[in-house]
Amino acid sequence: MRALALLALAFPLAAAPLEIVRPLVANSDGGAALPTGSEVIPGETIFFSCRVHNYQKTPDEKIHLSYSVEAFDPKGVLLVEPVKNEVTEEVSPQDKDWMPRIATEIAVPPLIGAGTYQIVVKVNDVVAKSQSILKVPFAVRGHNLPPGGMLTVSNLRFFRSEDDTQPVEKPAYRAGDAVWTRFDITGFRYGPKNKIDVSYVVSVLDQSGKALWTQPEPTTDQTDSFYPKLWIPASMSITTQKNTHPGEYGIAIQVKDAIGNQSYEAKAAFTVE
Repeated sequence: MRALALLALAFPLAAAPLEIVRPLVANSDGGAALPTGSEVIPGETIFFSCRVHNYQKTPDEKIHLSYSVEAFDPKGVLLVEPVKNEVTEEVSPQDKDWMPRIATEIAVPPLIGAGTYQIVVKVNDVVAKSQSILKVPFAVRGHNLPPGGMLTVSNLRFFRSEDDTQPVEKPAYRAGDAVWTRFDITGFRYGPKNKIDVSYVVSVLDQSGKALWTQPEPTTDQTDSFYPKLWIPASMSITTQKNTHPGEYGIAIQVKDAIGNQSYEAKAAFTVE
């Protein structure tokens, strides 16, 4: 037994490994964790926090941790700039159970697709020369995008007014009514820093397909962003004249992608009764 005791003294038990614990994703700073099964809405800001356990101290009772927090989409693309920081504290024997807290907020981009996203936390214990990694998934409600990678217009819908949330089942209007449409542009290409250069022009067509009116200047989107825009939400409206003859009319949307050297035209019909 004495030999075993001497052996234990000669080979002390290894320290517990560095660990990231108590991960929490909330919709407010200091708020409760999101319920299981809940989805984050694009454009929201979520608040993430966790604790670090089993860190090591220097002989003068100090700790030194470095960490990063990253958020990725389902394809492994970074959502926002990574957060990087350090924790250096003096921890007395009386505070031996204290665990450093890592907390940050993540501004979820507004134009992202639906799916399971991931927060990845990496903590390095500079004193112990060890690392711990934790992956925390979260669901995003997002947008259902059309398949394929070519420039296109999708989700073209007609509405009664600018504030309507539900499209009309039958795009039929009376003379003098405003005709509202909304649509999405996808499949454009990116330049440096995810820059896009997309423009579109809308025309109103008569029963024969002849243009009655064409937008005088194109609507353009020439922006860049950290996370690539997956689509461009667009809308337009016209007000029919009170003497408009009943019949079927149409709109034509001509889209150009300057970076990808692509063009696309979409058409949709509506009636004046």
